[in-house]
Order: sequence, then C-alpha cells, then structure tokens
Amino acid sequence: MKPTPKTFHVKSFGCQMNVYDGERMGELMAAQGMTATDDANAADLVVLNTCHIREKATEKVYSDIGRLRKHGRTPMIAVAGCVAQAEGEEIVRRAKVDVVVGPQAYHNLPDLVRDAAAGTATLDTDMPALSKFGALPARRKVSPGAFLTVQEGCDKFCTYCVVPYTRGAEISRPFDAIVDEARALVDAGAREITLLGQNVNAWDDEAGTGLHGLIRALDRIEGLHRIRYTTSHPNDMREGLIRAHAEVEKLMPFLHLPVQAGSDRILKAMNRSHTRDSYLRLLERVRAARPDIALSGDFIVGFPGETEEDFADTLSLVDAVGYAQCFSFKYSPRAGTPAADMADQIAPEVMDERLQRLQAALNRDQAAFNAATLGRTCTVLIERKGKLPGQMLGKSPWLQSVHLTTNAQIGDLIDVEIVRADPNSLAGMERVKAAA
Repeated sequence: MKPTPKTFHVKSFGCQMNVYDGERMGELMAAQGMTATDDANAADLVVLNTCHIREKATEKVYSDIGRLRKHGRTPMIAVAGCVAQAEGEEIVRRAKVDVVVGPQAYHNLPDLVRDAAAGTATLDTDMPALSKFGALPARRKVSPGAFLTVQEGCDKFCTYCVVPYTRGAEISRPFDAIVDEARALVDAGAREITLLGQNVNAWDDEAGTGLHGLIRALDRIEGLHRIRYTTSHPNDMREGLIRAHAEVEKLMPFLHLPVQAGSDRILKAMNRSHTRDSYLRLLERVRAARPDIALSGDFIVGFPGETEEDFADTLSLVDAVGYAQCFSFKYSPRAGTPAADMADQIAPEVMDERLQRLQAALNRDQAAFNAATLGRTCTVLIERKGKLPGQMLGKSPWLQSVHLTTNAQIGDLIDVEIVRADPNSLAGMERVKAAA
C-alpha cells in the first residue's frame, strides 16, 4: 500500500488536445483536495500524459519513469494518454506503474488513484462515447487563451496514423455542453478560446449546425474576444466555415489545414482523400473570403515510396502556398498502421536531407510572413510575463508571438505596432489611444 497522494504533477506531451486533457486531469486531482506542484520530483503523484504520434514515444515514457524513480523515490506514477491506450498492459507488465488510463477514460483517474493507494495496480483503457466530459469538474481559473475540446477521434484512417486506434471514431460533443463550457471558461478568465478536435471541422450535431454554426453561437458570448480552431481536415472544410472567416469578427485570421504532401501519388498512398489541386483550390476560396488569413499546415517527409520527384512536388506546393507557420516531420512508422508494412521504406539519411530542405523553405516563408507585418498595428492578447523587467508576451491575431514593454496585465487586449520582425517572433510597441 502507498499513502494517498497529497501533491501531484501532470506532464503533457504532444498536441493541444493533450494539453486540454492534462488541464482537466489536474482539475480532477485538485477537486480531490490534492495540490499541484511544478516539480515532478517533489510530487506524490506524477501523471505522464503521453502522445503516440512520433517514433520512440513509448521508450520516452519508460525513460521518464526511470528518472522519477531515481535516488530511491517511489512516487505514484500514472501513465495516461495515447501511449497508455496503445501499450496499456505492456506498460503495467514492464514498468510496474500504479495507474494506466486511456484518453477516453481519464475521468476515472481519482478512483484509479484510490485503488492504487490501496495496493492494486489499475488499468482502464475503455473507450466510452464522451462520458468523461460529464464527469469532469467545472472550470474555475484558466489562462487568457484557453483550449476547449469539441470533437474527438478520427474516421479518416490515414495509413500512417494511430489516432483512430488510440482515440476511437469521430464523436462530437453536444452543442449545449460546449457552449456551457465556453461560458464557464470566459467566467474563469479566458479571453480567447481555441476549439480542439482531431478533425475539429468535422464537428456537427443532429441539427446540422456544423462548426461554423457553433462558432457563430460562441461569437455571442459576452467577454469572449477571440475564437480559433484546430486541427482541421481538408475534406471537412465546408462553405459555411469559409464564410465564417469572412463574417465573424471574433474568428481569428488563422487556419491550420494539414496537407502532409504535395504529390498526388503519395497523398493517395496516405489515404488523404484530397489531391494537390483540390487543396490549393480550397485555399483559394479561404483567401478570397479572408485575404489576410495566415495559413499553417503539416508535412510528412519520407513516406514509404516517396521519390525525389514526389518530394519536389511537396517543395513546389510550399512555394505556391506561402505558409505563415508549419510543422514538418520525418515519417515515423507506427505499429499496426498500414504504412508500417509498406515496401520502399525510405532510408533515414534521405529523410534527414529532405527534411532540412523542406524546413529551409518553410522557415523562409515564415520569416517573410513575419516581415510583412512590420509597421502594422494589431491587437495583441497579453498572455504572460517575459524574461526582461516590464516585458510581456502575447499573441497577434495571426498567432505570432509578440513581445513588448508595457504596463498591460495578463489578459489585456492592447493595440501594438510591430517594430521588429524576427523569424520566430515579433517585437512591438504599445499604441496608446488618444483621449477623447
């Protein structure tokens, strides 16, 4: 038996949905009377909220567990998230942790912790349809920019991806529950809400509201100033959502729309359900609706069978789009996915070289987008303190990091002139409005 934990630490890896889940698990523990600590080595309970998208994710978990047990410490350890879902019984057998809980069952974490304190290692990787949200505590205090999960799971079955197996089928949370949580987030201090989902623009309800209708409902919440959403799938980018970018002032001019590759042959092998041309035509419609929109995406380099010609198609697509931000990765085989067993796996050194070329092009375009904002005045949401005295950090409408010296407080929205554009951030100067 172990003593019931009094302090806890949650370490989240990966996507924004994991960040949201980590916050909610922290709220669950706090509701049980536990105190959060930023020091994992001092916590009675450490929750490792894992991501299974990248290679070696599982080994990273075991490394973290080993570090936590150094010097004879024996904290209670809970492994949560997608690695827990995929490797549950193996984690219990190999690492002998106290709790393993999947991403659809973490609302049961307090009960699992109590069972573990009583001496029983516990495993829960059930995947019920959204029951966890109704069991989570009310939101009490949040950051100015808050995440809100509205949709989970994926039905797309891209051949490289484990999400359909670790997060389950696409499920949309009820409209009323989302609006209620959004209001609670605003009451708790949120000025901006980012709607989350594995395919967030697939969100819908029985009334056919669609994500655009949900965004218009959130637009009516007093005290909410900004709305974002991520991650989207090109197949679910409907006309109503495109119009919302033109018509809803609170919807920020930023769209993360992963394409993954620029070659139709590779896109077909990935089972992406869109083509290079359909993707580019979709972006044309988005830019027609919101000309100043910042575009973001994801790319996978070195997918099985990718030739130099296929990769050249990816580089030319990057040139055609001009992304403001982008994420790019080497292909990482995930056990159980079709791509892991495909022929013509690409040599690591070839992937490394292609990734360097791709990232050079993406970095060039990000720097150009940032440079284009030089001299512009925009509204910045102040999110946290900077490293220097009087310095604050915030986000522009285009999701750029902006630092400036100001007396503004966290949560303030202020007008800022961009006075320097660096490749990864902007420097600003507050524009004080003249007295009437």
